[in-house]
Amino acid sequence: MRAIFLVDNGSLRPQATHNLRRVAAALSETLGETVQAASLLHSNKIPAEEVDGIPAITLGPAAERSAEAGATEIIVLPFFFGPSKALTGYLPERMAALQARFLNVSVRVAQPLVDELGNNDLRLAQLLADNVRAQLPEQGAAKVALVDHGSPIPDVTAVRNRLAGQLSVLLGDDVRCVAAASMERRDGDEYRFNEPLLEHLLDTPEFSSGHVVLAMLFLSPGRHAGEGGDIAEICAAAEQRHSGLKVTTTALVGEHQGSVEILHSRLRQALDGERFLLEMPAQQ
Repeated sequence: MRAIFLVDNGSLRPQATHNLRRVAAALSETLGETVQAASLLHSNKIPAEEVDGIPAITLGPAAERSAEAGATEIIVLPFFFGPSKALTGYLPERMAALQARFLNVSVRVAQPLVDELGNNDLRLAQLLADNVRAQLPEQGAAKVALVDHGSPIPDVTAVRNRLAGQLSVLLGDDVRCVAAASMERRDGDEYRFNEPLLEHLLDTPEFSSGHVVLAMLFLSPGRHAGEGGDIAEICAAAEQRHSGLKVTTTALVGEHQGSVEILHSRLRQALDGERFLLEMPAQQ
């Protein structure tokens, strides 16, 4: 018996849980097997009445309940773009604690949406291009900024930069240029790989006037990418500083049906033992 979980980092915003559940339900229908929506952290603090009366769950307790019910195989499908520390650090530590209690349980973690060393896959870049084209002005070429949260892990930022290059090729002459940016970064020279910050990019001569489309490399609405969130505040402040600037944001990646198709591929690879991020065999 196995239990499959679609797992995000977690948010205190109910909209993020709603989206995670929507994607999990779509995957369940495609796979023909239940895929549960769970977060690594935070979401269990959302009042149940804000998420349709059904409490949001975190992976650790949910996986333990599945093991108690007889599951001997836990499959984790990351709702992440790249190999963040949550996936390579916290997740295996939490699953090791599970296996210390349930020695007969194995854990397998699928690859995230972008598999850097896997087969060449342009689907995520094509999804981003679809979202950008939906926001392009009828007249005049726009500039595009592919923006993510920012990460302390160089490999995660490398994923964003790779996508920016792919997006530039796919959009071609439809746009003036494509640049990558971070919403925020940690202090210190060791985190300079996150530059440019979005607020700084919107102050450059190239991006401080005309129409700029933000290609949102975010999966679900929350305090960063949601209505009135950090990204919206950064853009509003930039438009205040530069009267000739108009910034438009795209839909989020996790709201596009194409993200379900990519996730299904990653899940199928893990279930078939073809390719996965991490495997933790049962201890007996």
